[in-house]
Amino acid sequence: MASTVTSKSSRPGYGQLLRTRGAWTFLLPGFAARQPFAMLTLSLVLLVQHTTGSYGAAGAVAAATGVSMALFAPYSGRLADRYGQRAVLLPGVLVHALAGAALTALALAHAPLWALFAAAVPTGASVPQIGPMVRARWGVKLKDSPLMTTAAAFESVTDELTFVLGPLLATALCTAVNPAAGLLTEATLTLVGGLLFAAQKNTQPPVAAMTHARVEHASALRVPGVRVLVVTFLGIGSVFGGMQVSLAAFSQSIGEPGLNGVLYGIFAAGNMLSGIVCGAVAWKAAPQRRLVVGYAALALTASGLWTAHSVVVLAGLGLLVGMCIAPTLITGYTLVEGLVPAGARTEAFTWLTGAVALGQAAAVTVAGQLEDRLWDGAGFLAPMAGTVLALATLVSLRSWLVAGSPGRTVARGVGHRTPVAVD
Repeated sequence: MASTVTSKSSRPGYGQLLRTRGAWTFLLPGFAARQPFAMLTLSLVLLVQHTTGSYGAAGAVAAATGVSMALFAPYSGRLADRYGQRAVLLPGVLVHALAGAALTALALAHAPLWALFAAAVPTGASVPQIGPMVRARWGVKLKDSPLMTTAAAFESVTDELTFVLGPLLATALCTAVNPAAGLLTEATLTLVGGLLFAAQKNTQPPVAAMTHARVEHASALRVPGVRVLVVTFLGIGSVFGGMQVSLAAFSQSIGEPGLNGVLYGIFAAGNMLSGIVCGAVAWKAAPQRRLVVGYAALALTASGLWTAHSVVVLAGLGLLVGMCIAPTLITGYTLVEGLVPAGARTEAFTWLTGAVALGQAAAVTVAGQLEDRLWDGAGFLAPMAGTVLALATLVSLRSWLVAGSPGRTVARGVGHRTPVAVD
């Protein structure tokens, strides 16, 4: 493994990271397999709104997929740690493709709303957790290399790129081809990309590592530090959800609905830019301190969004908020490497991914109600509340994020023991 990892004295860089032996064998299929993830919500909203004429119904069905994904994703990650990623991916992508096709058929047949909910639950629950699986593979490849921070940054930028391209592709398919084209394409790409990714058996984390460590398949959520990170990522999800609803409402209120895509693109661009920079810097500060400082900046900038009453100010604040998100995500994912044994990391990553999805679903609902009941821009109170509450939790429990802290004593083998073929 030494040939795949740079020395700890080397400056981390994307060039070094991408020269890691075997990395491209899972990066390319992983990118293809995670692309549909960013298409699902918008494709579903456009299809259900077209067939029912109601944005409320469309949003509710989309929220059902998000909640079910957030609830089931950690179990998917736990099964992947226990039986291997391939064993979970193969049936998962098949179920997702079938559920997506069924949901499309029901919507086109103008089925009752309860039937759409019934199909939305398995569609969301079976979303393959490619991002966490890719991160787990980086963990196997890099182990304790300083390139782990670079890998976390690279994955954050990749995620953000999918959330730029995915909605564009979904919109083009649903508006220019057919309202059902987006969801059908999402299901097809998930199936094909997931199968290609599952075929890369040589780079998946070894299942034997958990057996030798006598982990006994306990949940990664038993690690106190993971619970702190889950709350932290819930706050990040509230930013995504609140921004989506509130930017659309703001654009509509000034009679320029087309600005919604521009404003959200600026927000996403800030996220990508800071992610690239974060991965290129050789950090000296401890990740726990970086997370607190970065999250404080996120809460501060998010708290100013509701005061913006012009396009220029909102665009500038959106850019700053986006620039604060990537460093917090990257640092959070990096901390998992020290808090959780290798045999439970895929599950830990899916808890964080699910937390973002759950926070997003909650913020979409709250922000929509605030926009309807209060004033234009009131929806921005959702990301402010989410980040401030998460910051308070993070600051008060930050000691749990230190590897080996007393708060990390966990039953049934999830906490670190004497290293035995785990890390």
